[in-house]
Amino acid sequence: MAAPTLCDMAKVRLVDETTSGERRDAWALDVAEERLTLREVIRRRVFVEVAEFNAGRAKAAPALVQPTAAERLLNDPGKREAGRLQPQRCYERALAAFARNGFLVLVGDRQVTDLDEELEFATAAEVTFLKLVPLVGG
Repeated sequence: MAAPTLCDMAKVRLVDETTSGERRDAWALDVAEERLTLREVIRRRVFVEVAEFNAGRAKAAPALVQPTAAERLLNDPGKREAGRLQPQRCYERALAAFARNGFLVLVGDRQVTDLDEELEFATAAEVTFLKLVPLVGG
């Protein structure tokens, strides 16, 4: 079987939304496989975002998982070289946030609730990460 070419890859559009109505495109993920688990989609997203942030190409911290207070202090723009976000830690925090309903994932118009569910990417798709905004006073 031949290795997938750029033409064979599906473009998966990642979108961030909040319950307050904000919506922004995160970026596009090229997927060579026809199927990936939600866990793997989250892993790839987090690792790419962290790499971009650590390389100084991202103006803001990764959108899916915000750095801890200590990481923000270490990654002060004036001290960019002092500290770096750790992709594995960010990935683990993203999985924990998903488990406690910190964000929902929609593929097309369907909510995916199982991290190990295989998602089909034979064609272009949209994956929405819906961050749940806490209610005021609650």
